[in-house]
Amino acid sequence: MTPPLPRPGRAVPPTATAAPVRPPHERPLRVGPVSWLIRLRPAAVALVLLAAVTLLMALTMRIGDIPLTVPEVFRAITGDGPEHFVVMELRLPRALTGALVGAALALAGAITQAIARNPLASPDILGVTTGASVAVVAAIVAAGSTAGGPSGALAEVGIPLLALVGGLAGALTVYLLAWRRGLDGYRLVLVGIGVTAVFTNVKYWLLTLGDVNDSSRAMVWISGSLNGRGWEHVYPTALALAVLVPLALLGTRSLGALRFGDDTVTGLGVRTNLARGLMILAAVLLAAVATASAGPISFVALAAPQIALRLTGAAQPPLVVSALTGAVLTAAADLLARTVFSPVELPVGVVTAVLGAPYLIYLLVRARKEARS
Repeated sequence: MTPPLPRPGRAVPPTATAAPVRPPHERPLRVGPVSWLIRLRPAAVALVLLAAVTLLMALTMRIGDIPLTVPEVFRAITGDGPEHFVVMELRLPRALTGALVGAALALAGAITQAIARNPLASPDILGVTTGASVAVVAAIVAAGSTAGGPSGALAEVGIPLLALVGGLAGALTVYLLAWRRGLDGYRLVLVGIGVTAVFTNVKYWLLTLGDVNDSSRAMVWISGSLNGRGWEHVYPTALALAVLVPLALLGTRSLGALRFGDDTVTGLGVRTNLARGLMILAAVLLAAVATASAGPISFVALAAPQIALRLTGAAQPPLVVSALTGAVLTAAADLLARTVFSPVELPVGVVTAVLGAPYLIYLLVRARKEARS
């Protein structure tokens, strides 16, 4: 039965032009002329992850030659005395470095997976970690053969700088080889896998050329370790996140559009090559700085965005929640590395590799099932 038509001269009821009802899990936030759309579920997940990483860092700072309780850790941060020096100068920089490095790697992984439209993509395929590893191993082997062993200046300043330069050079190599009148995500992944394989074999070849002590020192670094991290490792990673996170958030619209085909993206008014290039540059810088601070930590960039995707129920890995998930994973791995085989301390990269390998197998099996269905 059709509803009766309004009489001539009678106004149409206001319900006929009412605005669509906003979903209950979304709320607009307005500050003057600027407004944001706040999604309640990702915001709640982010708060829980922030509390979790704070607790994990506090638990990590308990461990050492001077054992402390969690309340004593928090009091030492704001107080004075020997505990204050131990926490602020020895333990807090390590905990902060781990959390910041995990956040940077996860954010780089979220950007890479969104661009490649592939849940198995990570900054590792961009040549960042393997390029950094080749540069650091070459420097350690060369310093050991010419001067009887790497100097303290090389260990404290030269290695992070070389890792940063090597990571950027490796990413540039992948980018140039993948460029064919534009940048395609599928071709980028294939070229990255090939370049990574070449760099990996060069790294192992360099290890065979060095002295046993130098090679073992290099192996510790390329395993990913937070041992001996200080404020000089915190500041570069924190600065990179402070600069690149806002830029990545500004590119969220481009990342959302890049989920579709190039024709659709162009129709939406997005410059495909420019958007991909800028976001890949942000991912490369984040991964390079993180690798320079703590070495190549495996699987965090791969697993954290996918975990964040499932926690929030989003269409693509959310950037902020992915970063917080990476911080939680790295802080938890560092805690396990220091406690499972105590007093022997494992490199944090070994723990993330052991935990991440089963997750990679799960992603492969899941992708195969989705391809069959």
